[in-house]
Amino acid sequence: MFSNKTFNIVVPVVSVLLGLLAGAIIMLVFGYNPIQGYIALWNGAFGSSYFFGETIRQVTPYILTGLSIAFAFRTGLFNIGAEGQVIVGWLAAVWVGAAFDAPMIIHLPLALIAAALAGAIWGFVPGILKAKLGVHEVIITIMMNYIALHISNAMIREVLTDSGDSTEPIKESASLASNWLMEMTGYSRMHFGIIVALLAAFFVWFLLEKTTRGYELRSVGFNKHASEYAGMNVGGNIILAMVISGGVAGLAGAMEGLGTFGYMPTHSAFTNLGFDGIAVALLGGNNAFGVIIAAFLFGVLKIGSLNMPTAAEVPSELVEIVIALIIFFVASSYIIRWAILKLKKEGK
Repeated sequence: MFSNKTFNIVVPVVSVLLGLLAGAIIMLVFGYNPIQGYIALWNGAFGSSYFFGETIRQVTPYILTGLSIAFAFRTGLFNIGAEGQVIVGWLAAVWVGAAFDAPMIIHLPLALIAAALAGAIWGFVPGILKAKLGVHEVIITIMMNYIALHISNAMIREVLTDSGDSTEPIKESASLASNWLMEMTGYSRMHFGIIVALLAAFFVWFLLEKTTRGYELRSVGFNKHASEYAGMNVGGNIILAMVISGGVAGLAGAMEGLGTFGYMPTHSAFTNLGFDGIAVALLGGNNAFGVIIAAFLFGVLKIGSLNMPTAAEVPSELVEIVIALIIFFVASSYIIRWAILKLKKEGK
């Protein structure tokens, strides 16, 4: 029998391999060459400095949304609202980035802090409703996603512009982009946000694993009644967990506003960064370093798939099927593990 730590490593690896194998079978069934398809996917992610830069650019917000969801999971909460937190973080970062003139050493951190605060506020609402009134966070966070989407569109059209469909570009002093980095990666949209994402991963790991506050947060997630009996502030920890989770998701929005785009357009639909973060967190085992690896895999699949239709005549939609199968196998593995443990207990 695997230990928990070994199992948490083996399950995602096997799930990825099974997902890729199932994807290959589907390609064969529909008359496509899976070898050519996966070669095209690899080349689309790593075939040139441009593709590699775009892959890292895509990985960056995935790390942050995956961390946001994983942090909430580890504290016993299901934050479906990362998507809305991304949107308000994006808006806040661009607002600060375009509205002020200041040296980069002040302007850029200020824009990042604004994004984190906006996401934290958006996480605070479901957190306090959960802590004080017992309202399930899934319901509130789903509702908050739609509120964020439509409020941000209204703010862009009515406050930040004169009936425009996008904000003004941010000032260079608030930008995560770099001409040097763009030239080095074949003029991709890669930016220095990857450093912010990795620092956030370290922060989440350190907070949860190495601090007393992190121990309390995890304890409340495991058993809030036992935590309350032990003298912990259950309600306060629930609110804090949602605030931190929202703040990290807000930073993911800043990666788009200050790095990839440099402005914020109105959105007719969700960005899906927050929803994809759920899959990243699940595949990463809700572990900070596992999330980094899972985000890298998702970035490779998302960017590499764009090369599949032209290089191998394989529809890029097949990659979405592969991702869904990977998540299916991850979930199935936990069900299998539960069944084996139950059978073992009954056999004693």
